[in-house]
Amino acid sequence: METSIFVLGIVIFLALAFDFINGFHDTANAIATSVSTRALKPRVAILMAAAMNFLGAITFTGVAKTIGGSVADPAALDNGIQVVIAALLAAIIWNLVTWWFGIPSSSSHALIGALTGAVFVGAGAGYVKWEGFISILKVLIFSPLIAFAIGYIIMTVLKWIFAKRSPHNVNKGFRTMQILTAAIQAFTHGTNDAQKAMGIITFALVTSEFQDTLDVPLWVKLSAATAMALGTSIGGYKIIKTMGTKIFKIEPINGFAADMAGASVIFSATILHMPVSTTHAITSALLGVGSAKRVSEVKWSVAGRIIITWFITIPISGLLAGLIFKILF
Repeated sequence: METSIFVLGIVIFLALAFDFINGFHDTANAIATSVSTRALKPRVAILMAAAMNFLGAITFTGVAKTIGGSVADPAALDNGIQVVIAALLAAIIWNLVTWWFGIPSSSSHALIGALTGAVFVGAGAGYVKWEGFISILKVLIFSPLIAFAIGYIIMTVLKWIFAKRSPHNVNKGFRTMQILTAAIQAFTHGTNDAQKAMGIITFALVTSEFQDTLDVPLWVKLSAATAMALGTSIGGYKIIKTMGTKIFKIEPINGFAADMAGASVIFSATILHMPVSTTHAITSALLGVGSAKRVSEVKWSVAGRIIITWFITIPISGLLAGLIFKILF
């Protein structure tokens, strides 16, 4: 029992480390536009995002249950703890690599890919719940397309409404409104992303027979929410720079449109209990808004590099998790 508790402690530490890294890796998702338009100072924006992420994280648990039971049945795995350790190590490594290069990749893709790869190698293909994996994959694929479309529509409508207004006055008003939309975006980020670590910890608790259901204990909710909030408080300035300045020149009205589009997709996924890539949703919303503003202004070479990272994250994370499992176990 002592060994089991010790190993479980390692899993919990790694899961919270993933959540912490997810926090500073994905901080840019919520605040990049408000920082780039000077609606908020970076430090103020980061602290606000940390508080709203924490609040969002403790409010919902549906995504955690999906993560905990849709890719594999934790109760059916004899080596579930080892599988989780390999998956978390792979996801953490990929997050750190993409953060180092300032690429806004998906923590969700990394975790789902890593968990699937670890189960595949550690237990066998028969233990992967392919139907659940494919349902998650569909949401991860289609949510960026929906976010792009919503961003494009919102920006097109705003252009039509404010076409004859003074650009200076319009942007002054939307700069103030961006404070609210940044807070909303950070809240929705917490409702979805923090639950991924909660789901992994709950997966480990079930596979270790410390509990029988995928219900998330209160201490897990508070721990994951705190880890993400602390990570968010550090901030990922490299990714903030990419999101806020390198895709296209963002004005307050553009930032408002992108924030609303991204937040609507993320929160809809949370209500449906589905994990979604907050990075993909917000980046795609930015691309949609930029295209509505003027297609030629979008730096498609930067967007292309981001999109490539989206496609390679799941297979690379899966292969990395399988390799780590083989090496360690």
